[in-house]
Amino acid sequence: METLFTLSSPAFGEGDAIPDKYTCKGAGISPPLLIRGVPDAATSLALIVHDPDAVQGDFLHWAVWNISPTTTDVDEDLPPMDAVEGTNDFGQTGYDGPCPPSGSHRYAFDLYALSEPLNLHLGAKRQEVEQMLSPLIVAKTTLTGIVTA
Repeated sequence: METLFTLSSPAFGEGDAIPDKYTCKGAGISPPLLIRGVPDAATSLALIVHDPDAVQGDFLHWAVWNISPTTTDVDEDLPPMDAVEGTNDFGQTGYDGPCPPSGSHRYAFDLYALSEPLNLHLGAKRQEVEQMLSPLIVAKTTLTGIVTA
């Protein structure tokens, strides 16, 4: 029996508040993540962290791909080993913490199991990443956290 493909964090539960440490109120570092049940067909993983509630439209905080399918733990403040990071909507490569200007926003950590690695360069933009990964998706799981201004 195949295990359910899941993404979780020891720092916050599904639908819970993301601790300040991982937002602009704190250090703004990436939270620790736990990956379980990667499908056997996956040869690579990709992670897209975004704010679907942003005023100017869905705002990208982190894109990272070519994560090994054997990865089970992603340490806080570190990209997964040998993974490639893209340019976020702050214009930076890597992770930038949630920082809603007002109200409460959802932050989705979308993890994709892919049939092959992405042939993209460091700093690639979200549109390039999503175009490349779309036809390769074997499975998807999401962890959602909340940040209030």
